[in-house]
Amino acid sequence: MWESSRGPNTFASHCTCSVKDKRWWCIWCFSPVGNKYISLYVFPPVGLSENHSLTYIYTGLSKPVGLPGIHEFTAMGLLDDKMIDYFDSENQAKIPKQEWMKTCVPENYWKEGTQSRKNKLQWFKESINILMQQMGQNDSVLHVLQWMVGCEVEMQPGGKLKFLQGFWKYNYDGDDFLYLDNKGQEWGAVNYVAELTKRKWDHYWNAKGYTKNYLENTCIDWLSNLLNCGQQQLRNTFPSPLLFSLYLLRKNGITNITLICLVTGFYQKDIIMRIKRNEYILTEKDGLISSGVVPNGDETSQRSDHVEVLKSNLSLYTCEVIHEASQLNVKVIWGKKLFL
Repeated sequence: MWESSRGPNTFASHCTCSVKDKRWWCIWCFSPVGNKYISLYVFPPVGLSENHSLTYIYTGLSKPVGLPGIHEFTAMGLLDDKMIDYFDSENQAKIPKQEWMKTCVPENYWKEGTQSRKNKLQWFKESINILMQQMGQNDSVLHVLQWMVGCEVEMQPGGKLKFLQGFWKYNYDGDDFLYLDNKGQEWGAVNYVAELTKRKWDHYWNAKGYTKNYLENTCIDWLSNLLNCGQQQLRNTFPSPLLFSLYLLRKNGITNITLICLVTGFYQKDIIMRIKRNEYILTEKDGLISSGVVPNGDETSQRSDHVEVLKSNLSLYTCEVIHEASQLNVKVIWGKKLFL
């Protein structure tokens, strides 16, 4: 437990920070008199409760379009909506799109991945031709087949991943075609041609069993490995501590002030921020305005909340930032009488 008391002219008269399990964070308190800071440096803990996803998106066209960057077939992998690998029918090589991906996978990953993507390229060509025939279409217009497959998990305390949902669905010419429900139990066919495909898959191979095993086991294993390696690489690349910063702005008038609570530089998105008045949690109804969690542009995020109060208010205002999974609680308390 760390604690500091300040004089009557300081912005924060009392700052506290509790840290458990030897996990280090950082909190700053600002004094408007002399522009002084007090600080405790601590670094962000790992394994906080939050959601993560691994998604693969495949897109096949019925014919070339002759436009730069638009290929007959493309495939990409995304970890938490960030592209990690890519393949297209022109270059025909699976390549990393994040620097850390070069060291996070086995040596044969890219060679085997390239062959797998080439096989899918051929499957897409054949499937598009079959669909066009079954629907009585020709190549006078462009037709597009897409496939999206992946899984979403919640990271529990201790780093364990809890399966939330899997997705395995096909889209043809912009419309839903064939999909597996969230529980991986039943295929949903949108039209007659999709129903024919469903029956064929059910007859010739255990489609439901295969996809369910992939989504709930194989996909999660890959997600876990990539997430662990990727986050470690990001922490090495961006070693700055998690920074909590609080400051106060005067209004143009003489009666009101604005209290602002800011947290920035964190990787984990599930951050709880509260501004309290005498232990009452302020909401939008009380004039609280929140930015929500927004990206910084360097793989980290930030959030700020602020509220306007009377300068002479005798209430006790506090700002709390909480990571419940790591049992960490950071609190800054404004003085009972602000800037008399």
